[in-house]
Amino acid sequence: MKPTGTDPRILALAAEVAKSPEQDVPVILLKLKEIINNTPLGSSELKKIKQDIYCYDLIQYCLLVLSQDCSCIQGGWTTVSQLTQILSHCCVGLEPGEDAEEFYNELLPSAAENFLVLGRRLQTCFINAAKGEEKDALLHFFEVVTDSLFWLLGGHVQLIQNGLRSLLNKQEPGTEFSQELRQLIGLLSPKAYQEVKDQKQHKAACLIQAYWKGFQTRKRLKKLPSAVITLQRSFRSKRTKMLMKLSRQKEEEDHRLQLQIQRQRAMRLSREIRLNMLEIVHPGQVEKHNREIEEKSALIIQKHWKGYRERKNFRQQRPSLTEYKAAVILQRATLKFLAKCRKKKKLFAPWPGLRELTDASRIELKQQVDDYIRRHPGSQISDVTSRELHSQAQERLQHYFMGRALEERSQQHREALMAQISTNIEQLMKAPSLKEAEGKDPELFLSRSRPVAAKAKQAHLTTLKHIQAPWWKKLGEEAGDDTDIPKDELSVELGTLFIGGTKPS
Repeated sequence: MKPTGTDPRILALAAEVAKSPEQDVPVILLKLKEIINNTPLGSSELKKIKQDIYCYDLIQYCLLVLSQDCSCIQGGWTTVSQLTQILSHCCVGLEPGEDAEEFYNELLPSAAENFLVLGRRLQTCFINAAKGEEKDALLHFFEVVTDSLFWLLGGHVQLIQNGLRSLLNKQEPGTEFSQELRQLIGLLSPKAYQEVKDQKQHKAACLIQAYWKGFQTRKRLKKLPSAVITLQRSFRSKRTKMLMKLSRQKEEEDHRLQLQIQRQRAMRLSREIRLNMLEIVHPGQVEKHNREIEEKSALIIQKHWKGYRERKNFRQQRPSLTEYKAAVILQRATLKFLAKCRKKKKLFAPWPGLRELTDASRIELKQQVDDYIRRHPGSQISDVTSRELHSQAQERLQHYFMGRALEERSQQHREALMAQISTNIEQLMKAPSLKEAEGKDPELFLSRSRPVAAKAKQAHLTTLKHIQAPWWKKLGEEAGDDTDIPKDELSVELGTLFIGGTKPS
């Protein structure tokens, strides 16, 4: 039964073998070597090709060729040695399927027997050969045949077992050689072979584990001194921190006790002074004196309470004040930018065109142009010179604009850095202490718009200084100067949206 999905190369080769004469079959069978070599080893495609070769009886053709006389084969020993390689490679890894009994009991033993016969013939030819080159060639062919035999026996161990059993049957029982043959046959059995293979794998795994564990242990021993040093360092640092914490707590308790003692002493002194004053003051003025002291005490308490309340309100309103100031600064900057844009639009407005000229004015202008040309005759310049002058002027103009753009960019970068530095210094100076800091205070230092806020704050301070300056310093300034405070609602909303705040009331 022929398999479905057969390789077209195998089909073509089988058809060619069937149609060709007998003397051309060995050379045609050599094409199998190219097909096998072009297929990846161990792949399913190679197994399928071997099954196709077996199903189309190409292996049997190889056996028939090898059983013939080598002198009658085209190519001689070269063709025979290559056919042995093809036969061994096709038999190893082949899954015969339904014809397994015929393959293992007939084909494989006949293939091994043919290889042995060919080796015997090569030995005879080698002994009878006279020239050295011929002996070298025969020796090479013998190596190829023996390698093919070993490849076949390595893939099918049962061939060795069958041969050893036949040899054991020819020996006398009870001899030492027969006992060794029985041991060898037992070792070559599939079960014993698998056990030996498992033992080798187990030993190899144990050896790898031993080397790996030794490597890990040596690595751990190398790191042990550094680990001990690290442990000691961490223990000492923790002990130092604990001692510092205890000493700090003790100092705080001592300071608290000293403050309490000083407060008690101050209260005692104040009471002694009051008693002394009461002794000095006239009895009729005692009530007035007590009332003055009560009023002073009430004023002091009110002053401290109002100061505490205002400081608390100021801390709560600080973010809104900051947002309001930033919004005002952004309004001013936006209006200034829009004014510059309008000014640029006016400068670069399209040319309105010439007004219509009458004939008399056109004649008058022509006379003026002719008189000017007559009084100021121009030098004759060639086209090449004018083009060179034009290209030079273009290069200089381009160089000037590029340099000016780089200078403006570097100046803006310097101004932004200076403003950021001044803002950082001012924020650090006005920052609350760690005890008084709230959850929203660190956001002032993590804002992404710090350079913008810094520049805006600097411009705001400059405007305030200008407003607070005396009148005689403002003489000569225009009405539309940059110091005007903008009050446009659109600018206010733009500034508040930019800083992520809310519109100030």
